[in-house]
Amino acid sequence: MAIFLIIFGGIIIIPFLKVNAKGIAAFILVFINSVLSGYYAIQSLISEVISISLPGGYVFGTIPIRIDALSGWFILIINLVFLTGGFYGLFYMKAYREQRNNLSLHSIAFFLQHAAMISICMIQNSLAFLIAWEIMTLASFLVIIFEHELSITIKAGINYLVQAHVAILFMMIGFIWVASKTGSYDFQAIATYSASIPVSSSFMLFVLFFIGFAIKAGLVPFHTWLPYAHPAAPSHVSGIMSGVIIKIGIFGILRMILLIVTDITSVGYMILIISVISGLYGVMLAIVQHNLKRLLAYHSIENIGIIGIGIGIGCIGMGTGSQVMATLGFTGAMLHTLNHALFKSLLFYAVGNVYQSTHTISIEKLGGLIRKMPQTAALFLIAAIAICGIPPFNGFVSEYIIYIGLYKWLSDATMVPLLAAIFSTAGLAMVGGLALLCFTKAFGIVFLGNARSELPQSCKEAPFLQLLPMYLLVGIILLIGLFPMIFITLLSKPVSLMTGNGAPAFNPAHYEAFSSIQPISFASGLLILVAGSIYMFRKFALKHRKIETGPTWGCGYGSPSPKMQYTASSFVRTYSKLFAPFLSIGKHENEVHGIFPDEVKYHTHPYDKMEKWLIDSPLKTNKAFLGRFVFLNNGKLQFYILYGVLFILSVLSLPILYQYLKSFIDFLKQL
Repeated sequence: MAIFLIIFGGIIIIPFLKVNAKGIAAFILVFINSVLSGYYAIQSLISEVISISLPGGYVFGTIPIRIDALSGWFILIINLVFLTGGFYGLFYMKAYREQRNNLSLHSIAFFLQHAAMISICMIQNSLAFLIAWEIMTLASFLVIIFEHELSITIKAGINYLVQAHVAILFMMIGFIWVASKTGSYDFQAIATYSASIPVSSSFMLFVLFFIGFAIKAGLVPFHTWLPYAHPAAPSHVSGIMSGVIIKIGIFGILRMILLIVTDITSVGYMILIISVISGLYGVMLAIVQHNLKRLLAYHSIENIGIIGIGIGIGCIGMGTGSQVMATLGFTGAMLHTLNHALFKSLLFYAVGNVYQSTHTISIEKLGGLIRKMPQTAALFLIAAIAICGIPPFNGFVSEYIIYIGLYKWLSDATMVPLLAAIFSTAGLAMVGGLALLCFTKAFGIVFLGNARSELPQSCKEAPFLQLLPMYLLVGIILLIGLFPMIFITLLSKPVSLMTGNGAPAFNPAHYEAFSSIQPISFASGLLILVAGSIYMFRKFALKHRKIETGPTWGCGYGSPSPKMQYTASSFVRTYSKLFAPFLSIGKHENEVHGIFPDEVKYHTHPYDKMEKWLIDSPLKTNKAFLGRFVFLNNGKLQFYILYGVLFILSVLSLPILYQYLKSFIDFLKQL
């Protein structure tokens, strides 16, 4: 009840506040909501399931509110990202303070987005769940289209809205299927009903829900909304979308694995195959992007693939009775959910700093920013190392656990599962290698070297308060990287819930597989500490030493030009040629003519091949087919009346045609 009062109170108050106070009010409301929901989430992680029932009237029936360990884990992640994102947004949105009404709508939508996501994690009534999901979808749409005067933003927002509703359609079919058979909207009815039907039917029920949640999560081939929505939104929203909104799709998949009784091994293989493809396809496209935010968006698809690999291993472990494999898979997946939320939101905030300082996120136009924005560069670098899975940062821990799960599978597998395990291990290793290439390019081109275009005079570091939430994220990233057992222990209850089925509760201390993580983290941390100490000692020792600088010998070039540096495209040219069959890169260039040619230009435009096959081509075919009937739209009133009459006659004649058809079929049966 307190949460509902906060929601309605916030919506009413925000439009009447001063411009500077709107964001602060929204942040305070998110903070209060986080404290309330976080308290119950922690309770669910350390003690028992919290459950109450709300009266929903004749339409909804009873609305169960259950906060189990799975809900608790996701609620804490959502709260953490919204709090850091909201605080960062207070300073990021100062640039738009003249848009008073727009800011009111944005602040309300931001708060509603948070409240709806928390509700989704708690509500276990399908009708109420869908309403909360719809509120989250609409609120997300509103925060995405903040800069609605740009046509590209509106296009991205509508694209998101359409695909989000396709997702809702699939979920709705699944819920209606269960409700029509059981007469109940309670999630427990899904478990009861799926246990009473053939495995093939329950698998189909799972597939319906899986498609709905996979669209939200951005798994390939349901990912096409994501590379448009992330770049269009303000940076704090991009960080939240990548950090937690796509994770709510992962929450939905895990919830359905808990509820639907079906062939869990087949479910595991399906998720594993789709996830490996998502991881590879996401990172392959990320490498060739020129837009920094779009590059990060494709990395979200890649990391959702890594999380999916963990879930797939967990399901296969459950199906084959390997408790160790199931535990490792689900632990890795859920820890990587937190890890990705941390380093990806940090990356988007760093890109937000770059955008506000340089007014561009085109990688080809940037360069040398480490001298103007040293703190942002350092924060981006830490997040980049973390996302590449390098110790002692958090990304290493979760990916390492997933690797151990794969090796466990490899050691026990027979022929076909062995091939699947080898394919998955190779895929995960390739994802890590390609991610390293991509972020080497991104950091090197954006922050090192010299600027490739004229940067604004105002280009400078972001204020400290704007950097503060980013430092907090770095602190948690390091904490997970150096002391992973704390967070693995926190996952005891969520993992036990997933592996369930009467198995003993998950205790990390009883698993030898986890014992190797801590020494690696400490050794890596010690290496960095030693390197940092040497650097500081050298800096201190040379403090009073006179240093003379002079021009670098440029092999005959008196004044090297920034054009002589690697561009983003040339940096990955070898990769682009090697993976050309999997990529779609359009090229536009001016031919060189004459001894003194005019200005020469060469542009490349990476495009998503899967989007072209699955969306663009069918739409083009459909448009061409419908184009054949354009003559019907001739602007003459007489024809439109005729169309109406023909339509009414055809509707009236349907029963007659049905009778004739039925008689004809009966006649055929008699023959």
